Amino acid sequence: MNKTFRWFLISAGIILLVFTVTLIFRWDSLPWSPGYKAGPTYLSPPGETQPTATFFSPTPPTPTPDFDLVWIDPDLPAGLSSQFEESGRIRFTDSREVAETFLEAGDGSPLDYWIYALAAPFPTVRDGLPSAALMKLWEGGEKPQGFDLPLLLSPETSRILTSWWGPPGEGAVKLVEPENLIDQAWSLRTSLALVPFEQLSPEWKVLRVDGVSPLDDRFDPPEYFLSVPITAAGSNPAFFQDLKGNRDEGKFTSVVLTGVTALVRATAWTMEVKGIQYPAQDIKDWLLEADILHISNEVPFLQGCPYPNPSQKGLRFCSDPRYIQLLESIGTDVVELTGDHFGDYGPDAMLYTLKLYQERDWPYYGGGATSQEAQEPVLFDHNGNKIAFLGCNAKGGGYATAAPAYPGAVACDFPKMTGQIKDLREGGYLPIATFQHFEYYVYPALPDQIRDARTLTNAGAVIVSGSQAHQPQAIEFNEGSFVHHGLGNLFFDQIYEIPPNTATAFIDRHLFYDGRHISTELLTIQFVDFARARPMDAGERETLLRTIFNASGW
Repeated sequence: MNKTFRWFLISAGIILLVFTVTLIFRWDSLPWSPGYKAGPTYLSPPGETQPTATFFSPTPPTPTPDFDLVWIDPDLPAGLSSQFEESGRIRFTDSREVAETFLEAGDGSPLDYWIYALAAPFPTVRDGLPSAALMKLWEGGEKPQGFDLPLLLSPETSRILTSWWGPPGEGAVKLVEPENLIDQAWSLRTSLALVPFEQLSPEWKVLRVDGVSPLDDRFDPPEYFLSVPITAAGSNPAFFQDLKGNRDEGKFTSVVLTGVTALVRATAWTMEVKGIQYPAQDIKDWLLEADILHISNEVPFLQGCPYPNPSQKGLRFCSDPRYIQLLESIGTDVVELTGDHFGDYGPDAMLYTLKLYQERDWPYYGGGATSQEAQEPVLFDHNGNKIAFLGCNAKGGGYATAAPAYPGAVACDFPKMTGQIKDLREGGYLPIATFQHFEYYVYPALPDQIRDARTLTNAGAVIVSGSQAHQPQAIEFNEGSFVHHGLGNLFFDQIYEIPPNTATAFIDRHLFYDGRHISTELLTIQFVDFARARPMDAGERETLLRTIFNASGW
């Protein structure tokens, strides 16, 4: 065998061996093998590389959870049940019998409370009722002095209170649609109403029940008779863990408006004798509880101001800078400068006074270093309530010295103010406008006061308040806005000047909630000397309220 043929046999053997091994290890990849699995066919266009196919295992479907059947008591308020209408986690049933989880009024472990107010038309003298007297009214029994049947309430309120208290007595209640409730109450002046907290408006007076009001700063729902507990029970009450009641403490703002402050003459002399903080000692809590406390200080602070003379005859006033400690002690938040006496000691005293306010971060309005500054509103945004203050001196002339390059109180420019108020409303603000108007020593409001206040409420001011009055004056509602033409003095020495009118006064506590003005509480004070006022007793308060309501045409 020649050498060439031997190499041929060796090469053929190697080729046969390789082919045999390939058959052994790749048999399943051959089209005729039993284990062959055909892949997808992909025809590439000319010039493209054929891609490698990727195989995915299908994901098994997620089983639909088997939620409990949930029943919501149909007598509960719509505002409560609507919180869960869009929920994809709950299957509802109309039958309590087949339900496994329940939401209803109950004493168990309340998730939250639905709060109601005992309300009457604003010109109501009485301030509250015991819960026992309210239940007698509900049952159609004995009527408390000053009130009559029927109790007014909406059909929705009637359903939940009937579920909670039991059915009312025959003739004890009258059902009125919510939008008509306030008009019905004012036409039936001695009737009371039960109003859901979120539907309150300033035309209502909220009465205390067992001494408690849902407008209180330290309100505790479980301790209030008109709190309806909302409870979840059954197999899975956690469905309702996000439930919210109709009163949220985080949406409240209280604004306290006050009348004349002038720390001069006998008031200042008493402060020197009895202490700078003496005038506020009996009413301090009312002032400190305010989220925003307004002070209308008519008088400039002056370095070197003469020692106060309680018998001073002239009407040129200044205050010792030390007296600002009184305004600090009561929690002042904003200062009105529309007063007649701000310019009594010239520009240097006014600018010095503004500097003292700026050092304390107290914004001011209605007066300033220039007329432009004086006309600028002061803006607050508290708990989602956007509140604006603006004001002016309606007397003008020498009382309002503010000019483009000169400080002082600013004269009323009604076209500008109405435009500002409209712009503020469009920006989501609730404007409060305050006046230094003419001082009338009478209880009724005079035509010029009424005209000017209505000009501003028609523009959109939610509150108009007369800061100038040395005695209380009438109240009115216009375009749904609250107008108090005169509050009387806060810190001023007129107790013996024109008694008894100047010996009494109001402090107005305005409540804002969720972007609305919902209520005003009239706090009444009686002066005991030249400087100090105290809360009125029941008899004094009734006399003043009746006097003011009569002067208001109510």
